[in-house]
Amino acid sequence: MLDALSLGAGLSWASGLRLYLTVFLVGVFARLGIVHLPDTLSSLASGWVIGAAALLAFVEFLADRIPAFDSLWDAIHTFIRIPAGALLAAGSLGHADPALLTVAALAGGALAGSAHLTKSGTRALINLSPEPFSNWVASSMEDVLVCVGLALALFVPLVFLVLMAGFLAFASWALPRLWRGVQGGFRGMAAHMVSRLGSFGGKRD
Repeated sequence: MLDALSLGAGLSWASGLRLYLTVFLVGVFARLGIVHLPDTLSSLASGWVIGAAALLAFVEFLADRIPAFDSLWDAIHTFIRIPAGALLAAGSLGHADPALLTVAALAGGALAGSAHLTKSGTRALINLSPEPFSNWVASSMEDVLVCVGLALALFVPLVFLVLMAGFLAFASWALPRLWRGVQGGFRGMAAHMVSRLGSFGGKRD
């Protein structure tokens, strides 16, 4: 049960950050026999699924490093990562009781949503900076974080679950502050643009 909980939590959390990379890595591990997935997730080891995930992961790798476009990508994937995290969390329990699967799906969706919103809010704040380097660094760190997190979830489940409890505590503290920071940043940008337009109109007069 501990392994199933860690697998579900790991897949849903990582999906909130990098859905396609998560599916690709777990699918490759399962195909190579490094990990054993329940029958309900056996399709992840399909060559077609691995190939599609690899292609989409590469596209996301590029999109996530383009300032401003990465926030649009995140906005679109709000409707993809969270449901996918819920499905993967439910699938990790195999053929369990339907009520338990429903609870797992809800928990997985919440965990994927927490990871996704924390990532999206952080990247939106970073995008307020004119230089692109912090965006690239943040994106690379997310890639590494997903790889390390999945490795812990698959091979050291107890450690991963303890870390996930810490992440949820951090997310509950950080998300309201990220939201206020993003709102303040966009208000500041809007005020600056209005000021610039006003000064431009005054010069023309």
